[in-house]
Formats: sequence, structure tokens, C-alpha cells
Amino acid sequence: MKLRKVSAASAAVLALALAATACGSDDKDDTSSGSSGGGDKIKIGIKYDQPGLGLKEPDGSFSGFDVDVATYVAKELGYEPNQITFVETKSADRENALARGDVKFIAATYSINDERAKKVDFAGPYLLAHQDLLVKKDSDIAKGADLNGKNLCSVTGSTSAQNVRDKIAPKANLKQLGGYSECIAALQSGSVDAVTTDDSILAGFAAQDKYKGQFKLVGEKLSNENYGVGVKKGDKATVDKINAALEKMVSDGAWDKAVTENFGPAEYKNEQAPKIGVIVK
Repeated sequence: MKLRKVSAASAAVLALALAATACGSDDKDDTSSGSSGGGDKIKIGIKYDQPGLGLKEPDGSFSGFDVDVATYVAKELGYEPNQITFVETKSADRENALARGDVKFIAATYSINDERAKKVDFAGPYLLAHQDLLVKKDSDIAKGADLNGKNLCSVTGSTSAQNVRDKIAPKANLKQLGGYSECIAALQSGSVDAVTTDDSILAGFAAQDKYKGQFKLVGEKLSNENYGVGVKKGDKATVDKINAALEKMVSDGAWDKAVTENFGPAEYKNEQAPKIGVIVK
């Protein structure tokens, strides 16, 4: 009798342990494991403040080309939209967020360059952008040299405005503000004549409802910005899966659809989808 009592107690303990284990696996976060899909969730880094690319809407939803790319990739990795948690990853913290495992991957206007590639691995590129100028629709600025003597806005700490002065308009008057939204507002009011940064970012702002039809891109290509998906250094398996997803996104037309929906109102003349692993210098 005594032996049977001990066995019954052990069985009860084992049953409770199994039940606890099962309950604890219902909401697993796959930011570091190699599994995909099922009941897991995934954290993805994006920008929260770039219309047309990565924007957190007032209702808490997210929109933009980077968001569409990230959602498509996650789907191919086995995650439905309701399994995605979008995490704000500002430019200065992207490498650290990946190293810490805060996110599984980052799609946030993340230009691939040699310095960053020492710290993270990249899938893609998935978009080739260029530094350009945004001006009012009726502006007489048709090329970069027309900026001489005019006011040019960029964000404090950015090298974009200086790049314009160095390459095409040495006599442009630089005005630096705290964010691109402030520069766009200044352009609308007429206190500056042009704004400069990546053409994709400019197109995203110009495509907003409150700005539709007011601005145009000049078409200067002052730099090549190869946007890649950042992944933790050494995670080749995830890089390979994301590359396969990006190739499928292009082949099934979802890439073109996302470009049109997010940048179309700004008449953005985008480059064709870049080939995976090909970096345009």
C-alpha cells in the first residue's frame, strides 16, 4: 500500500510539471530560437516615424514599405501578422538591438555598408535608394546646381546637406532641423527651398495625404543606398531564409505592389528590385 501511495504522488507531481510546461510554451517569443511559426511570436525592428517606410499610425497599426517587406518575410518564415511585434529601432541602436536579441531582424532604411557589416549580417538588398532633393511642385529648381543661393534643409547631424554642397551646390544655404517632418513643414511654408535625404524617405513624406500633389523629386542621385535586412551576426540560416523570401516577393509581384502603394502618390521613380547580394557602389 505504501509503495502505491508514493507512486500515485509521483504521478501527480509529474502531471503537474507537464501541465506547467505546456502552459509556459503557449506564448513563446522567437527572437533568439531557430524555430519558426506555430504558436511562436517574432519581434521585428522598424522605424516608427518615417511615412511610406515605417510609421506607427495613431490607431497603433503600422504602415510603410519596410513594414510590408517585414510582414511578407515573416509570413515566409511561418508567422502570421498577429504573431508579429514591431519594435522601434532607431538608427543609433540597430546594431545593439540585434546583438542583444531584442529583435529577430530589422527592416528600417538600413543601408548596407562595410562598417555595419562588421557588426551584423545583411539579407538583401531589397531596395536601392539614392540621395535626392525634394522641392515644391512649382519650383524652378530642376537640378542640384539651381540650389546655389537658396535654402536647403536636412536633419541635424546628417551628412546629406553637406554632400549637396560638396558635389553640386557649394553656395546653398544650409538649414538643419531636428527631424525630416520639420524640414517638410518648412518646405511647405516656404522657409526653405529644398529638403535632402534618401529619395525613398522624401517620397514617403510627399505621399502623405496632407502633402499629396505639393512636392516633387528633382532626380539627383548623389549616393547609392542599398537597404538590407539586418540580422544578428553569424545567423546565416536566417539570412538565407530572408533572401529566399525577398526573391519570392519580387517574383510574385508583391514587391512592385508595395512600392506603388507606399510611394506612388509622390511619383517616385524607383529602381528595379535589386538582385540579392549585389551591392551598387
